[in-house]
Formats: sequence, structure tokens, C-alpha cells
Amino acid sequence: MKEMQKKIEEFRQKDKTAKACGGEKQIVKQHKMGKLTARERLGLLFDPGSFSEIDLMVKHRCSEFGMKDKNIPAEGVVTGFGSVEGRTVMAFSEDYTAMAGTFGESHGNKIVKSIELATQMRTPIVGVNDSGGARLQEGLDASHAYARLFSTQIKASGLIPQIALLMGPCIGGQAYHPIMMDFLIMVKNTSHLAIAGPAIVETMTGEEVALEDLGGAEVHAKVTGQTDLVTDDDSGCISIARKLLSYLPCHTEEKPPLHKNCKAPSIPSNYLESIVSGNLSRPYDMKKAIAGIVDVGSFLEFKPDFARNIIIGFATIGGHVVGLVANQPNVRAGGIDVDASDKAARFIRFCDLFNIPLIQFMDTPAYWIGTKEEHAGILRHGAKMLFAFVEATVPKITIIFRKAYAGAYVGMCCKDTGADLVYAWPTAVIALVAPETAVSVLYAKEIASSPDPGKTLSQRLSEYDLNYSNPYFAAQRGYIDGIIEPKDTRKQILQALKLTKGKKEVRPKKKYANITL
Repeated sequence: MKEMQKKIEEFRQKDKTAKACGGEKQIVKQHKMGKLTARERLGLLFDPGSFSEIDLMVKHRCSEFGMKDKNIPAEGVVTGFGSVEGRTVMAFSEDYTAMAGTFGESHGNKIVKSIELATQMRTPIVGVNDSGGARLQEGLDASHAYARLFSTQIKASGLIPQIALLMGPCIGGQAYHPIMMDFLIMVKNTSHLAIAGPAIVETMTGEEVALEDLGGAEVHAKVTGQTDLVTDDDSGCISIARKLLSYLPCHTEEKPPLHKNCKAPSIPSNYLESIVSGNLSRPYDMKKAIAGIVDVGSFLEFKPDFARNIIIGFATIGGHVVGLVANQPNVRAGGIDVDASDKAARFIRFCDLFNIPLIQFMDTPAYWIGTKEEHAGILRHGAKMLFAFVEATVPKITIIFRKAYAGAYVGMCCKDTGADLVYAWPTAVIALVAPETAVSVLYAKEIASSPDPGKTLSQRLSEYDLNYSNPYFAAQRGYIDGIIEPKDTRKQILQALKLTKGKKEVRPKKKYANITL
């Protein structure tokens, strides 16, 4: 009995030391920077008392550069599993208080192991990055740990959801890690993401730049589009992660969870009509329209400050999780450019991988034209949306509000690019090009030779509008499945979701499509 108690006491002391992070002084310093510790973050992520740690006692094997007797609690990263709203989730959290959370061989192996376990057990994984970068003392061992990490997470991609929470620096090769996960959430002022820090940038290129300007949250939210959301602090970041997990299945063979106690929006019957003008040239805020269709408070938008001409995000409609892809007429008339194409395509592919039905709200005049977009590769980037929608086998339901022109009509998922059901409002104009463009080309000679060109143009435009600039021609051809009143949009989507819930679509077996990356 005494020997057993002695062993237990020895374990308790080792356990306490390993869980002490970098010590009280480093913890205070972490808090002064506005950051929580690795263990505090996991405490907020998981349901109370559910976290079970693994690999607590792992230790590095480096003996050079004064590392032989160096003790790094938990190797600078806490790994384990627990429950989030009752569902099992795997997680790792880098500990900046322990040797700045530097990434070494054993540190990396712990993260790799957590991803492998999540993949084998079919659970989502959440990773918290807060690291001073590669542990230079370990040299090539650290480099190969990076390679193992990248390889493991890429193999897990499409099998389990992967969420990255950036709550500190992530500079150098390690920066590829959060970028390659499915979703990335950053924190204002404290999180930074870059392939090289300011010192190396200045040494190699001569450019002087502050870390915040190089890879701060605002840069990635507005300029690069490499972060999906930005929060004010660590607790807000974790709260969003928990909400995001509530929309996701645990793995690719599972359906997303059904949300109970959802509320339909309490709005007047003419709410959507009051927002969306019948005047095609008048912009409106698509987000207000979305709020009148989805369950109250359920819309979780991604990349809200990047490529704002297109809107993506999760919502529930009658408790059913859906992925929304919508044009934003308030920004660039809802036209689709290079960034909007990239933004939408990756989201569409994620929804398809994890069995989340796609809903499209269409009001777009075109893919953007001109030298700027052509030189940026609009054809290559725009084709990504075509690949994404055509390859997606989940239910796809498209609602056309107003404009549905040219390639953008096709790119936003029309009947022949994969939509299972397409409905149009009476205000919809579904056409190869804008009516003004069509008339000016088709009747060019007549208008030019007319004694009153303006009158002739107006007359021909009226005739074209009567015959083609409405949803009825498309309905006659079967290109849309029905014309609905705006007030019936939510009801029609719910009926469509009920019809398509058992959808099975078998495709020819192949490795994968050669998407225009």
C-alpha cells in the first residue's frame, strides 16, 4: 500500500509539472498580451469536464544547443479529445508559454497523432495555433515533422472537418498548416500568419514591413481572403468554433445534425418584395433577404470582408443545415470576379464533401470582364465554380431573384450545371446577355438606319422584354421548375429539401477531376 501511494504521489508531481505550462511568470505574460493559455482555450472549447488529454509526458530527444536537459511541459502542445455539445471532437492547442510553443519533432508528432486518431475515429479536429515557429535547435528533425503534419492533414481532408483557430503567431513553413484546414478563424491584433516574418523579409528582399501589415488578421480578412472569420478575442474565437461545429457532421459519411427549436423569421408577407426592387438597376442588400428566409439568427457567414460581391455561409431552414451561395447586388452589382469565384468554389466543395445541401440565391449580371480580370485569370478562376457545382452530388436548389445573365447564370448553378430544382421570382430575367446588349446587337442595323434611333431602340427593347426578359420563356423550355412569389421562397425551399433528402447520384469512378487550380 505504501509503495502504491509513493508511485501515485510521484505520478501526481510529474502530472502537475507537465500541466504547469511555462510557469506562472509566462502565464502572466501571456495574459498581458490578451491571450489565454493553451489549457484555458481547451477548457472553453470542450463541454465542462469532458476533456481527456493524451501524450502529456512526451519529450523531445534533442541534445544539441543546450537542449539535453531542457524540459518543455507537454512539449509545447496540449492534445486530446472531449465533447462539444455532446459530440466527440479531437483537438490540439499550442502552448506559447512553453518555449514559445516552438515546433519540433515531438511537438509535431503529437499533432500528427491527434489528426490520425481523429481520422480513424471519424471525429472533427480543432487546432489552436500559437507558436514561435520552427525549433531551430532540432534542424532537419523539425523540418520532417512539418512534412508529416502536412501529409497527414491532406490525407484527412474530405474525411473529417478540420478547423484552425489562430490565436498567436504562425510564421514560416508552419503557416501552411492552418491554411490547408477547412476553416480558419483569427483574432484581432494577436494572431499573425505569414510565410516569413518581417526580419527575414527585410533581409531577403529589402522591404521593411510591420508584422501586422504583413500578416495580421485584417490583411487576411480583406486582402488575401485566407481567413474565414475574425474575432475580437480568444473566447470569441472559440465560441464561433463551437457554433461552426454545430453545423457540421462528424465525418464525410454522416449527415449534418438537425437543429431543434429553430424559429422561422417573423416578417410581413411583403418583406422580400420590399427589399428586392423590381428595377434591375437598383441594388439591395442580399443579407437582408437571407435574414427573411433562414431560421432566426442561424446564418454564419464566412469571409464577409473578402470578395463581398458573393456571400457564403451556413444557415438552417426549418432546422435543416444548408450551405448558402448568394450574389450581393450591393457590391459590384453581384458580378462574379476572380476572388468571388475562389471564395465560392472552395465552400461549395466543402459542402459537397460533408453532405450539406446547397442553396443558391441568384442575382448576377455576369462574370466580370476587362483587362484587369482577364489578366488575373477570370476564365481559370471562374471555371472553378463550374467544376465545384457540376461535381457536387448533394441536393442543389437555386432561386433566381432577378438577373441571371450569361456565364454567371451558368456558374451560379442553373439546371444544366447541376441544380436539382430551380425556381424564379416573377422579377427574374434569365438571358444569354442583358436585354440592352441583346437589342443593341440584334437590331444594330435597324437602329442605325432609323430616322429616330432612340425611339426604335426603345420599341425593340419593349418587345424583347415582353418576349424574353422574364422567367416565362425559361419556364416554357423547362430551364426552371417553377415561378414563385417572393413570400413563398422559404416554403418552397423546405419542400425541395424534403424531396431531395434521399438523393443518390452515382458518378463514373475516377481519381478526381483536373480542376483549373
